[in-house]
Parts: sequence; C-alpha cells; structure tokens
Amino acid sequence: MIKKILVTGGAGYIGAHTVVELVSAGYEPVIIDNLSASDLTLVRGIEKITGRPVAFYQGDCRNRAFLEEVFSKEKFPAVMHFAALKSVGESVQKPLEYYDNNIGSLVALLDMMGKYRVTDFIFSSSCTVYGQPDAIPVTEETPFKKAESPYGATKQMCERILEDVSKNGLRVLSLRYFNPIGAHPSAQIGELPIGTPNNLVPFVTQTAAGVRPELVVFGNDYNTPDGSCIRDFIHVVDVARAHVDALQYLQQKKENRIYEVFNLGVGKGMSVLEIVNLFQQVTGVQLRYRIGNRRPGDVEKIYADPSRIMKELGWKPVYTIEQALLHAWQWQKKLSGLS
Repeated sequence: MIKKILVTGGAGYIGAHTVVELVSAGYEPVIIDNLSASDLTLVRGIEKITGRPVAFYQGDCRNRAFLEEVFSKEKFPAVMHFAALKSVGESVQKPLEYYDNNIGSLVALLDMMGKYRVTDFIFSSSCTVYGQPDAIPVTEETPFKKAESPYGATKQMCERILEDVSKNGLRVLSLRYFNPIGAHPSAQIGELPIGTPNNLVPFVTQTAAGVRPELVVFGNDYNTPDGSCIRDFIHVVDVARAHVDALQYLQQKKENRIYEVFNLGVGKGMSVLEIVNLFQQVTGVQLRYRIGNRRPGDVEKIYADPSRIMKELGWKPVYTIEQALLHAWQWQKKLSGLS
C-alpha cells in the first residue's frame, strides 16, 4: 500500500530532492511549504521528473490552524521536517527570527503530531550542532561545543526537544547533514537561492554563469592546508536517498520510543578553494574570485565519520563530488538559459 508522508519544506532544495526519491520508492509525499525561501519552481520540477502531480499546501508550520487543516485532511504515518531558515551568516544578523522560526515550527508540528497520533519523525539536523569540534572526523558521540551561530544553536535545541519528546512515545531519527551540493541529474531541480546565495556552490555556479561578477572566498587565514575552510561536501541526491533509507529503517522498528542520530556526509574534508579549483577542472569554466574577510559564524574545519549510517541503514554515497559539481552546473545553465 502506498503510504503518504508529510514533507515540510518540500518545495526547498533538500526537501524537493527527497520528495522525488520518496515517489521513486513508492510513497506519496504531501508537501507543506510557506514559500518564504522558495517558489513553485522545484514543485513543478518534481512533477516533471516523477510524471505525476504532488499534493502541495502553502502555509507556515508555526500556524497551528493551518497544520490542523492538513492533518485533518491527509492521513500519514510519518513526517519529514525540512522547513527551517538555514543561513549561518543570516542567523548572526537575525537571531530572533531564527529562534522563532526554527524552534517554533518544530514545537507546533510536534504538538499536532501528538494530537493526531503520528509517531514517526525524521528531522533535518546539521553538523553545525558540533560547533568547532576538538577532533575530526566527528562521530555521533562527539560532544556538542558552543554553536558558532544562532542557526547551529537552533539545531542543538531542536535535537534536545526531540530527545525529550521521544521519551513520551515519539520515534525520531535525526540526520545531521554536512554540506549538500549538486542538483538532480535531470537538471529539473536543484538549489534555487532567492537573492544572494548563502552557500558556496550556487555562488560558484552563478559566478560561472555571469549572474555574479565574482566569487568571494571568506578567509584564507584559517589553520588549514590552503587557509580556507574545510567541509564535508555530499551530493544532494545522496542526502535525499538517506531519508528514504531512514524512513524504511524506522518503519521496521518495533519499539515505541526511539531517538537515534546519524551523521550524513561522505567522510572526506575538502576546502573551499579545492572546490573552486575542482569546479574549474570539471567544467572548463574559469572563475573570477577573490579572498574576502572571514564570515561570522563559520566553523574552521569539520567532516564526518559516516560509518554508523552506512552500517545501520545500509546507506552509502553513489555520486562523486565531481558529479555533484557537474550537476550543479547543468542546473545553473538551465536556469540561465545557457547552452
């Protein structure tokens, strides 16, 4: 039987790719999104890839009346929660907005799940929960340091809320993403920032396409081999696939109370400048870039030990970073009308 799955933030970057993978796995996703950081472009792309319409409700997860409408009309056994503000830099400038949105939406959603007896929950967490770790790679047991940004702090707080609520009968998997990049190989969906991109790769591709005059690398004086920050970059489709694996893992469990966390990365660190140079190599496009000041909230270096998710969920990445960069470029070329 096809099961409906509620996907909050399903019109956004990671949510949209996950909706595609859910449909491919035989599920029937129901999207809710307030379109504050997206539009219907990716929803239309989802429908082109899957060949079928997708249920979509526009509204805010903090709005309990809106949630009541969706929960009363649609019946689903599980929720995937992507809806959140997600810019590290912006969160430093607008901390109250981030605390209100990211924590408020989770609390309202959990409240409605309790009312309608929905028990299975997959949370979109982040490696920012670790702060600047003492040692890398980080495992799921790596202790949280003070978050470097309000965004990271909201993810720490949300995980604490979920751990507490799970003791009362919620079944939770929290996936701590590292740095999703790339786009669907079809070039029908990809990262679609509104305004100036906050993430590296769309800034790279927009600079390559002439949308931006230059790329700014935030700092080259970190304690890393080339002075730029080090991250664990992972193809967004591999991130999306992990959510389907997590859902199936959770649905096979018999326990009534579950709280488990998984790192979601490839286990290899690459610097910002390495990504810039690799993009130029795989696309043949030269980038205009300059070194700028450090950006507030950025962690110097972090990458994952993903062995737990590989062992427990049987997940492993199938795409290379080269493919991720090529797919991101194909998506950008489509957006920009380039051949």
